[in-house]
Amino acid sequence: MGKKPKDRLMKDVTGTLFLAVFSAVLGFFQYGYCIGVINAPQQIIMLHYGKVLNIASSGNGTDDILKNPTVMMLWSTSVSVFAVGGMISSFTVGWIGEKMPRVRAMLLVNIFAISGNLFLAIAKFGPSHIFIIIGRVLTGLHGGLSSGLVPLYVGEIAPVALRGALGSMNQLAVVIGILISQVLGLDVLLGKDSTWPLLLALSGIAAVLQIFLLFGCPESPRYLYIKASKQEEAKKSLQRLRGENYCPDRELEEMEKEKEEASKEKPVSIWQLITSPLYRQPFLVAIGVHIAQQFSGINAIFYYSTDIFNTARVSQPVYATIGVGFVNTVFTVVAVFLVEKAGRRSLFIAGLAGMMVCATTMTIGLVLQPKIEWMSYISLLSVFLFVSFFEIGPGPIPWFIVAELFSQGPRPAAVAMAGFSNWFTNFCIGMFFPYVANICGPYVFLIFAGLLVLFIVFVYYKVPETKGKSFEEIAEEFRRRGKSGGQGPRTATEMERLGGTSEA
Repeated sequence: MGKKPKDRLMKDVTGTLFLAVFSAVLGFFQYGYCIGVINAPQQIIMLHYGKVLNIASSGNGTDDILKNPTVMMLWSTSVSVFAVGGMISSFTVGWIGEKMPRVRAMLLVNIFAISGNLFLAIAKFGPSHIFIIIGRVLTGLHGGLSSGLVPLYVGEIAPVALRGALGSMNQLAVVIGILISQVLGLDVLLGKDSTWPLLLALSGIAAVLQIFLLFGCPESPRYLYIKASKQEEAKKSLQRLRGENYCPDRELEEMEKEKEEASKEKPVSIWQLITSPLYRQPFLVAIGVHIAQQFSGINAIFYYSTDIFNTARVSQPVYATIGVGFVNTVFTVVAVFLVEKAGRRSLFIAGLAGMMVCATTMTIGLVLQPKIEWMSYISLLSVFLFVSFFEIGPGPIPWFIVAELFSQGPRPAAVAMAGFSNWFTNFCIGMFFPYVANICGPYVFLIFAGLLVLFIVFVYYKVPETKGKSFEEIAEEFRRRGKSGGQGPRTATEMERLGGTSEA
């Protein structure tokens, strides 16, 4: 009896479904690669900026160039414009999701990825700072669009029993992209003066591969049925995704109900999503989980990890950083299997609680390691455990839970706003964490420990469990958790009028 659920889940993963999910999450792989790739060749690229700008050393060797204000400004711009591009394009996901089929949209946005990587590939042969900034903006535009379109597509093609597991593939693709960029960035591979443009541009290969694979993927049946009114094509798409012997009648009936409800209302704009009290609770949850993901301190850990490894007397800190990336990947795989067993909400809380403990022990280790040598290893262990707990829940869950909270009508606008909040908070951490760290020193992680406590309370009281639930059941959960005074839908019927009754 114990094996039947597992066997059923494996049976639900058809070859076509696997191909469709794999092809889609290549967009997230590019996103992860672009996040991680810029760090390893930092010194080499900054020195090249100095060469292009004819900035000469005044006697202190390369330090004069690396500390030159113009070079530092251009470098920080080169890093941060990726997030700026993502913020800009994430706003358009709602409109694109409303007007364009998912597969076609994912195909078209690769124009930004390929053109951006071409600028990065030729950066050494021209004004490198200009080419890299343009390339990072374009790949950021692609990242912002992909981080919205991919969860939409995966959430709409996944069977209810596999929504969480397949949704976790988004985060798995991100961490694999980061890990591969870290490995390729070693100076024995591509992280050297002669090959850094190739290193920066390699995510373009994933873009080309995704284009070819997407031509063999079925369109979202929910989009075909509800948005495009192509019932027969939706039925064929479902049968391709679920298997030839699958009877799609039940899913088609649910789509018909959702289509009928959606026809009674106007399309939901971002402004309506923000201002309508009927969407308030799920909207706040969607934004809140993404803010929790970024302000948990995970990116700050990566900023600070090299210093921690240096203090712990790790002879090759870059390999320790790659080790963190490897742990990141392993525990994301673990999350894929856990998320359909333990549920979203419990994993999110467990991950945040573990990160809070690790942030505290890391602070203790950093403060005491100048006096007690072995405390540096407490800091080291805390880093590895911190990223492990992150990938158990706070890492993967925000990317797919938003699609579960909303029906077809408001879903594109909700995904767009959630994506924007993720990019914006990511940008804030990248811009301001170094300054806060300089002021607070090793105590900086106590700030994140405090924030993590707040996020635990938020998730406990506000985030519903969406595992295996229909949209109507999730709306009922919001009603149960909601307060009086218009804070969200008072009944499931009210939410149905806005978004339909289908499974999200």
